Amino acid sequence: MSVLGVDHVQLAIPAGGEARALPFYRDVLGLTPLAKPDALAARGGAWFQAGTVQLHLGVDPEFRAARKAHPALVVADLDALLARARAAGVECREDDPDPTPGRRRAFVSDPFGNRIELVEIG
Repeated sequence: MSVLGVDHVQLAIPAGGEARALPFYRDVLGLTPLAKPDALAARGGAWFQAGTVQLHLGVDPEFRAARKAHPALVVADLDALLARARAAGVECREDDPDPTPGRRRAFVSDPFGNRIELVEIG
């Protein structure tokens, strides 16, 4: 028995937050929206994908933003992504210098205050 990978990461959003989530996750981060299975669609939320990485947003009636726990997304061209985020009014915080050799990273928050780490390796 062994862990083979990560199927998805789920973040919570408040009820009715799907319309605010779409521009951030699709247009800023560049993730592709996925259709949720019919059995899950009635619960609300949204699913996104880039390559083999899926990020699910689930509605939590007692929503509290994840300000410490977070997904770390590997990105290409961190500078371009940060420029797009800033142009969309997203606050960005870069680690300078990054404490992990061979990496650059920055942090952004989604429209609900959930922390997202962006990592460029190389």
